[in-house]
This record gives sequence, C-alpha cells and structure tokens, in this order.
Amino acid sequence: MFVILIRILNIILSKLETFYKLRKQLSRFSPQLLTLVFLIFLSQNFFAQNGYFSDWFPRVTRTQAAQPHWITPLFTTTPRLEEEFRSDIVWTPSAAGDSVNYGAGKGLELIPTYNSEIILGVPPYQVPANAPAGGGNVPITLKYRFAAQNEEHGNYIVTAFLAGSIPAGRFATKYGSITPTIAFGKGYRNFDFQSTFGWTIPTGGRSTSGTPVASNTAFQYRVFRKLWPELEANVTLWPNGSTRLIGQKQVFMSPGLVAGRFHLWKRLGFTVGAGEQITVTHFHQYNHAKTLSIRFPF
Repeated sequence: MFVILIRILNIILSKLETFYKLRKQLSRFSPQLLTLVFLIFLSQNFFAQNGYFSDWFPRVTRTQAAQPHWITPLFTTTPRLEEEFRSDIVWTPSAAGDSVNYGAGKGLELIPTYNSEIILGVPPYQVPANAPAGGGNVPITLKYRFAAQNEEHGNYIVTAFLAGSIPAGRFATKYGSITPTIAFGKGYRNFDFQSTFGWTIPTGGRSTSGTPVASNTAFQYRVFRKLWPELEANVTLWPNGSTRLIGQKQVFMSPGLVAGRFHLWKRLGFTVGAGEQITVTHFHQYNHAKTLSIRFPF
C-alpha cells in the first residue's frame, strides 16, 4: 500500500506544477474553489494513466461490491470505503450569532487499493459571528478494511482508520494530532448501525487539551429505497487535560436524514443530508450545530 501511496504523491507533485502555471487565470476565485478545481483536475488525470490507474474504476467497483451498500452517516465516519467528493456546511450558534464552517474538513475520498481508502481533506473555511474569517487545519485520513461482507453474505464490515490534522490557516491549532480509530458496522434488512471508537493524541500540549476518546454510533433505517433517516450518539470523554476538561463527558443525540444515492451521469452520483447535534449533557463545547452535507460519489 505504501508503494502505491508514494506513486500517488509523485503524480500529485507533477500535477501541482501544471496547476501552478494556471494560477494567474484562476487567482480571482476563492481558495476553496481553487482546491476543488485542483482535486477534480487531479483525479481526472489519475484515471487517464495506463496500467494501475486505467484499472482504477473497475477496482473501485470490485471493492465496493464486497461491502454493505449503506449510506454514509452525517457525523459518524463510515467504516465503508467510499470514492466521492464531499463538502459540508456547519452552522454553530453562539451568543453573538451563528458561526459558519464551510467544508468542515471533508474533501476527496479515493480507493487506491482493494482494501484501503485515503481521504484528502480540504481545509475548512471558518466564518465566526464576530471575528475575521480564515482557514483551519489540514485533515488527512487513511482507512484499511480488515473484513467485510455485502448484504447477501453477512452484511457487516470492520475497518481501521489513522487520521491526522496538520496545523494551518488563521484557525490553526497550536499542535497537530493523530487519531487511531477502529470502526465497524452491521446491517439487517433495511436497518444498519455504524460505529467508531477513536483516541486523539495531540503532538504537544496534552496537559491542556488532553487526549480525548470519542465514540460515535449511527442507527439508520432505509425507507422508499433512497431515504435514510438516522439517529446518532456522539460521545467524547476527556480522561486527562486541563482542570476544565479532565473527567468531562460530552454527549450529543443527533437526528438527521440522508437522501441518495441519485444517479447523475455515468459513475457520478449525488447524495444530500442534513442533521442537528443536540447535547444531552451539562458539559458541552457547543449545542444545536446544524449540518448540510453534499456528496458526489463516483
């Protein structure tokens, strides 16, 4: 897998050179739009290559045929391997008004090998209610699928993640972080649940931020073939950290609805979802955050 990732990085560097030459013509557009254009440009050039890249889409089809065909939840990272571009918008209420997060760290999801996925997150663009706007950390996630069976042969999946966050932009954290996670899911007819359990380890400042443990579970039921109402439990525990955080627990119950996948053209599809995170604990860092999720699977 690492050899494949190195090949991908080499192609990214070569495409960056071409993209850099176009920067003057594209300079009037926003950084987020430029990032989206580059990711689409990059993916199209990947699939035009001979050999490994010419077999890209057949490999993606084989990979996804071997796993359940549930929909990706709004707040819980799915254990399934996906190939899509995703962008969310999050509105978080505060005393001064709504703060808006464009992108929410989502981005381009690719399946480079049969059992793996890489998520190249687009840095979020954050607009606080009463402060200047700016970018945030650069996220990246690697997935490896250990076991899976589709709906005809067991309807389950087990996957491991390794996520990272690189400080960048106006809203950069002081330190980066890595988050190892185990994820799994099981389905029965039109019902499924998808769960993750992860541990965030900052590269520094752990006496202040702690090493929070997050557990997320999404319960979904498919109706009318394309509608997926869901209820998620999003739990974060702080076993250590500053005196404000140590021993605290934050729990959200998050209702939502995802609709899709709708066919657009050839392999390209469209999925849309919306939901809200509602706290059920006294301690919480925010409440009633609303999310709109737009996805283009391909």
